[in-house]
Amino acid sequence: MEKPFPLRKASWIAGLLILATLILHATTDDELDRRIKLPQSAGSVYELLTIISRESGYLFIYGEKAVDNNRKARISRGEYSIRQAVRSVTGNPSLVLRLIDNHILIQLPGESFSSGPEPAPLPAPPDSSFTTVEGILLDNYTAEPVAYATVGIPANGVGTVSNLSGHFRLRVADSLRQARMRISHIGYVTSEASLLELRGEVRTIRLEPKVISIQEIVVRLVNPIRLLNEMLDSRERNYASAPVYLTSFYREGVERRKGFINLTEAVFKIYKAPLGKPAADQVKLLKMRRISNEKERDTLLLRMKSGVESCLMLDVVQNLADFITPEGQPQYDYLQTDITEIDGRMAYVVAFEQKKTVDEPLYTGEIYIDAENSALLAARFEVHPKYIEQATPMFVTRKSRNLHVKARRAEYRIAYRQWNGTYYVSHIRGDLYFNIRKAKRLFPSAPIHTWFEMATCRIDTDSVVRFGRSETLRTRTIFADTRFAYDRSFWDDFNIILPEERLSEAIRKVNAKIEEEASAD
Repeated sequence: MEKPFPLRKASWIAGLLILATLILHATTDDELDRRIKLPQSAGSVYELLTIISRESGYLFIYGEKAVDNNRKARISRGEYSIRQAVRSVTGNPSLVLRLIDNHILIQLPGESFSSGPEPAPLPAPPDSSFTTVEGILLDNYTAEPVAYATVGIPANGVGTVSNLSGHFRLRVADSLRQARMRISHIGYVTSEASLLELRGEVRTIRLEPKVISIQEIVVRLVNPIRLLNEMLDSRERNYASAPVYLTSFYREGVERRKGFINLTEAVFKIYKAPLGKPAADQVKLLKMRRISNEKERDTLLLRMKSGVESCLMLDVVQNLADFITPEGQPQYDYLQTDITEIDGRMAYVVAFEQKKTVDEPLYTGEIYIDAENSALLAARFEVHPKYIEQATPMFVTRKSRNLHVKARRAEYRIAYRQWNGTYYVSHIRGDLYFNIRKAKRLFPSAPIHTWFEMATCRIDTDSVVRFGRSETLRTRTIFADTRFAYDRSFWDDFNIILPEERLSEAIRKVNAKIEEEASAD
């Protein structure tokens, strides 16, 4: 058995690294006329802007369209206003400069903050070559939405996930319109329905809670350590021993005051390496779009780093988490707490929590293990609430000096589904909450919620080979800054996780920019 990957290390949890760069209140542009003295210098634009930054005390923010970092430039010794110095070094006298806190934003004339292609029109209605099924999942007794339910056609490896409002949309080729759709969720009876019967309108589907009687099981309580060890011993039997392609929908976002600041969505083709080779996973970007809230641009710049990498690392079966390897892990206490149903299969629920004698930020949560074949079906965990503030440095990689940032909560979930007798990653989500306060202010600003999510929409096992170097996406960067171009026709014909209702409402109310990029497949 390979060595478990300790989730508590900041190097792993990068999925959740947040780049809080500048926040709150634009200052007056008169400061750009302040005179500074510069030495005679020559070099790249980047090097000369660094000199201006040192002399002025401001940092620069700009896109590659506005400033060419590698262009050679020179500046004579003398006294310049900050505005004159920047325009002289960049060689563009028409650049627009704006002061925001202790940063200078450099833009082309008429350029908005998140520059890029012109806004594209919303997608056209879907064509007739696809069957669309859309619905809302509710608890049969409480009428509460059922979030994160798996919806799909297991035999064909096609599916999606319901959102926080229980809303889902499944699109399949017309060749599958005779198929039956399956809906499953932890603690509910698995439901099936004909695609033909459901298409044409938004359907409300009520799920029946699963009540498991004592007669259905032989042993009610079992040793949780034994359950985990049996799960580990059965990994090679239950999970893929050969590489596979997962076509996945990914999104990440930042929310504030119940409205979004930015939302990035993409479609990936993932080369999923065989069990035991986690470092070999690759991601290829197929399509991408980004939505930004114009109202928030003058007040907040917040970016998530390594969200894509985190989705790969949160596969806790492939990247063995320390809390699912109890042998030699004295940090955790385990308790078998319940029995439930997932996707029509009975599952043991193992609760875990860091020992009271451990005073560093670890995890607490639940692990769901199939009662028959010992497969890990799902896991839900969070940084222990008692130590979440102490974990703040794990999440914030860079911030302005006049900001105080505190982590409030960090939660994760992962689910697996079975296809042709083998389990694959189905859904991954991470949610992080922060308080951010500006220096010398008594109260923090509205709490910030950042999140990332990935759902497997298709599984392919034929002719699986690694991607070429030029095709592979860098997963440890700020994904929202990835360059892309708009492809209108694609999004209608792909299963996506619908945004929560509050995001949908916000998108309709603000002047958003929607961009998409198609990479050659």
